[in-house]
Amino acid sequence: MTGEQERREQELTDRVVASFENTPGNPRLKYLMETLVKHVHAFVREVRLTKHEWNAWIDFLTRAGHITDDRRQEVVLMSDILGISMQTIAVNNEAYKDATEATAFGPFFVNDAPLIENGGDISGGAPGEPSWIEGSVRDTEGRPIPIARIEVWEADDEGLYDVQHDDGRVYGRAHLFSDNDGNYSFWGLTPTPYPIPSDGPVEQLLEAVGRSTYRAAHLHFMVSAEGYRTLVTHIFVDGDPQLDRGDSVFGVKDSLIKKFTHHEADEATPNGRALPEGQTWSHVRFDIVLAPGDD
Repeated sequence: MTGEQERREQELTDRVVASFENTPGNPRLKYLMETLVKHVHAFVREVRLTKHEWNAWIDFLTRAGHITDDRRQEVVLMSDILGISMQTIAVNNEAYKDATEATAFGPFFVNDAPLIENGGDISGGAPGEPSWIEGSVRDTEGRPIPIARIEVWEADDEGLYDVQHDDGRVYGRAHLFSDNDGNYSFWGLTPTPYPIPSDGPVEQLLEAVGRSTYRAAHLHFMVSAEGYRTLVTHIFVDGDPQLDRGDSVFGVKDSLIKKFTHHEADEATPNGRALPEGQTWSHVRFDIVLAPGDD
């Protein structure tokens, strides 16, 4: 590349950055836009982006937008598979004592999930092996946090979330509250690995670059309480082969891998629930530690 070419390219970057100089009343927005332009222009110049590649990227973003609706978030999924979601989570959830680690939110959270009592069932009749999930919610000093709101959601045994159906069914999600001693419990499904949606551009990108399209088996949690940092996390299944193959959204953390103990059908359940004849079940404990909230 000639010196003249380099000068022209740098001059354009400088002009675009300067265009944000008079951003009114929002220095953070000014900083974000200036820095974004510098990094994106540097990428284009470093890789010598072709017109064909640029058009392909525009098409990818357009298709991601078109397939996104109030039940499906392809743009979030794109952020997930590029590790941007997890990097943002890392930046916004600084390590604090023994607070539970955060991980990816995922594209399938839904507001207003049904309320269940402690010991209730979130599965909603979805296929899969029943699993008893219990634990506590505490602060970093070990004190129980009563009435913490616990949102939980997961896929069924076929790897589908309820929102991936078109008939409005609700399963595999609910919210509940920790009791006065900070404890919680509910019935869900033993998590299984599943592929990300195969009908969108994100899955096609993963296929093109030879990466796994599967998520490691997991169960989502979002836990909030006044005065504490809201925690968005998962637990993963110890022994899941997908842990070695790679999680498509980089969400796995060693501290979040939990042992799901399997029980035969004739073993008594923790809360006396009667399961269908011949039905095996599992049990896991997940103790949650919340960091203090920002002032």
